[in-house]
Amino acid sequence: MPHDQTHSHDHHDHHHVVELKHVSRAFVIGIALNIAFVIAEAIAGLYIHSLSLLSDAGHNLADVATLALALLAFRLAKVQASDQYTYGYRKTSILVALFNSVVLLVAIGAICYEAVQRLIHPEPLPGVTISVIAGIGILINGGTALLFMRDKEKDLNVKSAYLHMAADALVSLALVIGGVIIYFTQWYIVDTILSIGVAVVILFSTWGLLKDSLRLSLDGVPDAIRLEEVRQIIRRMKGVTDVHHVHIWAISTTINALTAHIVLADTVTPEEEGHLKHEIRHRLEHLSIQHATLETERPGQACDAQVCHQHEGV
Repeated sequence: MPHDQTHSHDHHDHHHVVELKHVSRAFVIGIALNIAFVIAEAIAGLYIHSLSLLSDAGHNLADVATLALALLAFRLAKVQASDQYTYGYRKTSILVALFNSVVLLVAIGAICYEAVQRLIHPEPLPGVTISVIAGIGILINGGTALLFMRDKEKDLNVKSAYLHMAADALVSLALVIGGVIIYFTQWYIVDTILSIGVAVVILFSTWGLLKDSLRLSLDGVPDAIRLEEVRQIIRRMKGVTDVHHVHIWAISTTINALTAHIVLADTVTPEEEGHLKHEIRHRLEHLSIQHATLETERPGQACDAQVCHQHEGV
């Protein structure tokens, strides 16, 4: 049976490299700013015994690790394919996103444990210091989030960085308000409540990342792609009578792949078949599917029985 295999063209890979060329610089800047802030926040938190500042410092430290690992994944994604790794190391970007989400969930447990201890043994705190340090956090986290805003819908790790930094800015705002409340009311329990709030924010910002990265690591269909929509687009094309054995998965957080069996009408000539495959690949690119492996069949020409029976209904 005719077989056409389209491994990603070089210009596709070049397109993604160019599209995200400034992302590495954004990660480097974000890492530098957040390391400096984590050190300052941790020192202040230890000095005044503020659990909310220490919790936020731990959260920001986890985000620094997130940024660093994401930057590493971007660099590894540029490694050339080999006989052992025919897609290169692109999958590391997905594994890094999964690892980061797990680390943040662990951080939630640590914060909640400390919060319970502080509820049992509350301590007096200087509200002004908390507000000043948190105010600096708004500037740093908000500024870092802006660095990723442009490309947040193009890559899972970039989106993760953007969401985390934006959430951190909101947490810092809450800490500023909490510091003001402590200063005027001496309600020191507010510090513990805020630390629990930090944990809740981390949970909500991390849950979506965990689900997305877990699905992609298991070769599930990327969230932005609808399998039935892909089938219908292919079936509506002139010369196509059916499509089956369709599989879609992520090679990396920016590149997706597809395999499919396309049933062509008997009237389609070999030359028209080539044009049709080209048009299918072009339409798939608009659905964020950059790699396509297409196998063609004719009506009444059964594909490999064992393969098709194993994937019946797909």
